[in-house]
Amino acid sequence: MNTVGKPAVGPRLARDDGGPGEAFDTFARGERRALVAFAWSLTGDRAMAEDLAQEALEAAWHRWDQVGAYDKPGAWARRVVANRAIDRGRRRGRERRALSRWVARTDTTVESPPDDDEFWRAVRALPDRQAQAVALRYLEDLTVADIASVLDCAEGTVKVHLHRGRLALARTLGLMDGEQR
Repeated sequence: MNTVGKPAVGPRLARDDGGPGEAFDTFARGERRALVAFAWSLTGDRAMAEDLAQEALEAAWHRWDQVGAYDKPGAWARRVVANRAIDRGRRRGRERRALSRWVARTDTTVESPPDDDEFWRAVRALPDRQAQAVALRYLEDLTVADIASVLDCAEGTVKVHLHRGRLALARTLGLMDGEQR
């Protein structure tokens, strides 16, 4: 059941000028850190993660009358992050291919990796939806139902993404034989 689109019970606070007001401010302060962490887990780029989180909060602010009425507005914001991360990844791929046509050698930036960088690098190598499901599960400890709500898909689909993602990660990280299923 998708609970992202269901109105929450209770009053919402609005500013006198008609803007989102105090309810949005509370939402944004409470969700920003988790949105940045989720975006980083998908992109591996801190600056891009900050941008994606900001874009998601801005989108929520513009639609706060609708989004603020959801049971889980944070799930809506995570979906925005997930979708925009895919868009940015595609755009970066196109830009990289175009640049490689003009320049023989690409310039790469090396970032200082956290302790679990190998794991997150492996997560980012997964297909998009598998990476999103794994990140939501292990970064935010969301349930299958909550992940289904964020990704707007069935719980069974989430279970498949998690299963396949875990198998691929186990193989990549050398935790199991490549022949096992």
